[in-house]
Amino acid sequence: MAIDTSSTTEVGSYFISNYPPFSLWTRENLPDIHNAFDSLPTQSVPLGLYIHIPFCRKRCKFCYFRVYTNQNARAIEDYVDCVAREIELLSQKPAVAGRHLKFVYFGGGTPSYLSSKQLRFLRDKLQEHVSWDTAEEVTFECEPGTLSLEKVETLREIGVTRVSLGVENFSDQILEENGRAHLSPEVDRAYGWIRQVGFPQVNIDLIAGMIGETDDNWQRNIDKTLALQPDNITIYQMELPFNTLISKEMREQGLLSPVADWATKRRWVNEAINRLTADGYQISSGNELVRDLDTDHFVYRDLVWRGADLLAAGVSSFGHVQGVHYQNFDKLEDYQAAVQAGSLPFNRALKPTAHQKLIREVVLQLKEGHISVMKFEEKFGVNILAEFAEAFRNQQAAGYLEVEEDEVRLTRKGLLQVDSLLTEYFEPEHRQVRYT
Repeated sequence: MAIDTSSTTEVGSYFISNYPPFSLWTRENLPDIHNAFDSLPTQSVPLGLYIHIPFCRKRCKFCYFRVYTNQNARAIEDYVDCVAREIELLSQKPAVAGRHLKFVYFGGGTPSYLSSKQLRFLRDKLQEHVSWDTAEEVTFECEPGTLSLEKVETLREIGVTRVSLGVENFSDQILEENGRAHLSPEVDRAYGWIRQVGFPQVNIDLIAGMIGETDDNWQRNIDKTLALQPDNITIYQMELPFNTLISKEMREQGLLSPVADWATKRRWVNEAINRLTADGYQISSGNELVRDLDTDHFVYRDLVWRGADLLAAGVSSFGHVQGVHYQNFDKLEDYQAAVQAGSLPFNRALKPTAHQKLIREVVLQLKEGHISVMKFEEKFGVNILAEFAEAFRNQQAAGYLEVEEDEVRLTRKGLLQVDSLLTEYFEPEHRQVRYT
């Protein structure tokens, strides 16, 4: 269930990234994903690949992903071998064989935790079965302190086109207080190497509302971002999902939330948007700004939010193939045992109904700030103005959006808290269930 964003930041999930809620995905539905992979494609949709690298130097206090710290080189090599083997198994399935990747995304954890040698090995092994040489976009997440000039050069060599640098904040005190592994000098060095080597797209991530954030420091974050001039800027608002270290401490010790309230975080993001757009940046979604909407695309987001097939590789990865959602085993030993036995490591799945697929694309594309009524009617045969009339009416009355003929467009007020609006479009039985 999405949490109340009118008050303090309490424990719960806020950010919406799929539908139906993950908590409804089960092992009982695994036959559906096996059938999807074992069937020839029934329609022509883009194909992407998500590769999860779960290793980190430290676990951030706000992290809710499956990550492992203090892993030796052999453990990492074993994992890379498993990922390569899993992708080999996926490539042999009728739903995948012969198709070309449109986009690739390396996420984590910390993909840049891998050495240059391991990155080249992974690229070479994967190219035996799938190739991203013709992919429109290959995104690679980086933690600043794990980079060197050699590693950045390796990323360019293996075909990465979009680097996403996890800056989060430029204050060393705040970075340390929130458990980040890097400090600001490492950001400066890493960004210099990235620009020196040259990539078509460079993104940096910021988080509004980290523990210890202040008005003055947030303005310094924006100052520094403007000085760097990245192609893409992603700004998240700090949330506290159930499995973060902060949430654990709050529950066990009865602590009050140490994170800024939602009104303050929305104000900080609004100030960032105002200053960045004044400098020429354009709004790409409720979380993203780009230098040029015509050239600075985020292909992974654009296609996944429009129903592309997404192969999931690695522990705990989420995918979507031929209309079926799935997730891999979320424990490293279970994932590796399955792959080493020659099995695909699927842990749970869900096959959405036609109506649920419609909802999924409506809520995800609303996060971009606007949706086309005509495009949904062409794809789904449904007039969304009639289908979601009550939600549109309520949110228009509250000042969150405007309906203008073929377009539903969020106001700035709506854009700043778009994830909190999306459950109103869910089927009634899903509005109060736990999201993750």
